[in-house]
Amino acid sequence: MPDTYETIVIGGGPGGYVAAIRSAQLGRKTAVVERDKAGGRCLNYACIPAKTILRSAELYYEAKNGADLGIVTNDIAIDWEALSKRRADVSATLSGGVEGLWKKNKIDFIEGDGSVTAEGNVKVGDSVYETGAAILATGSVALPIPGVEFGERVLDTWGAWSLPEQPRKIAVVGAGASGSEIASAYARLGTEVILLEMLDQILPAEDKDIAKIVERSFKKQGIEISTGAPVQNVEAGKGSVKFSYGDNSAEVDYLCIAGGRAPDTEGLGLQEAGIELEDNGKIKVDAYGQTTNAKVYAIGDLVNAKALAHKASEEGVVAVEKAAGVETHPVDQALMVGATFTHPQVASVGLTEAAAKEAGHEVKVGKQKIAGEGAGTVYDDKEGIVKLVVDASYGEVLGAHIVGNRACDMIAELVATMALEGGYQELSRIVHPHPTVSETILDAARAVDGWAIHA
Repeated sequence: MPDTYETIVIGGGPGGYVAAIRSAQLGRKTAVVERDKAGGRCLNYACIPAKTILRSAELYYEAKNGADLGIVTNDIAIDWEALSKRRADVSATLSGGVEGLWKKNKIDFIEGDGSVTAEGNVKVGDSVYETGAAILATGSVALPIPGVEFGERVLDTWGAWSLPEQPRKIAVVGAGASGSEIASAYARLGTEVILLEMLDQILPAEDKDIAKIVERSFKKQGIEISTGAPVQNVEAGKGSVKFSYGDNSAEVDYLCIAGGRAPDTEGLGLQEAGIELEDNGKIKVDAYGQTTNAKVYAIGDLVNAKALAHKASEEGVVAVEKAAGVETHPVDQALMVGATFTHPQVASVGLTEAAAKEAGHEVKVGKQKIAGEGAGTVYDDKEGIVKLVVDASYGEVLGAHIVGNRACDMIAELVATMALEGGYQELSRIVHPHPTVSETILDAARAVDGWAIHA
């Protein structure tokens, strides 16, 4: 007879592996079902490989353009084989680390495809494992654009990050976070890049002021940008891909589609288990991740609006705590921070200025350029800004938006402020260390009332 568990997690990505560890910490007998590598898609095929190559692009670009900083390089070149090996090695190291954490916490690793039964138990192959709670954490799959199929020259995001050679020219369809990161990396590595977005701005989820700065920076880096026109007439040949967009046409080595993802629910047995879906195909859950089958929870890309690794991790923690009967509280989806590792980086939390006004808020805005601070000049951050959107009556921070070389490290302070219901008044009096780019947040808060020191 198969073992019985108190918690079984289906999917070993950033949501699933964290959920399993938290379950084990609570003293529950726990197993993870994973058909591929520990760490799931994020660690092996998405977030981590992307950031590894982005780091190489950062170093190459800075070295190549460092003359003003006193760094002069001769014969600098890219070793694509070494770059690709490091990408694979980083993922392998971290995947092994996740397995090590499972072993440390006495979590069983069951290899295979998992599904839930009508009773809320978990089936893997011909074996059914009884469990007190099943956590669905299978993530998402890439979607092609209408009329186009993925193939040798038409890539999903993993295909773009794992190319065996550096392309001469690449087109990226979809200028959200994933597509913009691919464009940013390849452009800085010396590839000719076309970035295409059907909507009217790149990074459509971001504040317009932030997106404008990134677009301007991308164009300086040589990225051709097209917005407001769909990609059509895609013809993939043996050595190139031809397509049209608006009144233009192009031929590239590869076409990468980064326009969207769908929850990976195929084969999970949702209908048999009585688990309902939302109209958008995601799994219907309550604030704690519990589905319409009381024994089954769902997290990460399977649920709610955003598809983010850190969101999945926190949802996993809350789901297993709820299943274990310990005190917990729902994840605040309104405070889910976005992080885009382009150059410059983009990070945001809460409402954009436009969304705040649409929601009926009377708003005030504070902006401060990172270059206005001493550290901004020291660290060569010429284009970055911090933008705060605050409630005009009480000063509550409704949204925070940063573009800059280290925006993704800066945003956590603002998430904490909003989570603790702080206002710009508190931010304007918190002493920040000098010289750091975090001082930009201080001046942005002061700029709301017009007294930024370094404006």
